[in-house]
Amino acid sequence: MNQDTAVHLAMGALTTTLEVAMPFLLAGLIVGVLISVFQAITQIQEMTLTFIPKILVSALVMAVAGPWMLDRIVSYTQQLLSSIPTIAGP
Repeated sequence: MNQDTAVHLAMGALTTTLEVAMPFLLAGLIVGVLISVFQAITQIQEMTLTFIPKILVSALVMAVAGPWMLDRIVSYTQQLLSSIPTIAGP
């Protein structure tokens, strides 16, 4: 295995990780901004107010995008495992 192969594998792993994590990150960002705006408008400065909506949105994201995320991870793992003979070489 040479340096190009290692970089290619690392880029594939990071890309897959980012694709799978992005729905959670975006949903958490949107809910966090909305709750922050609500807190600024109403002047409620309760730190625990953001936890319940973020947990509910994370569960919703998992229910909606979970099968796609699992498929993406499984397909990357299958591709990685099937490429082991070509990576290892003779």
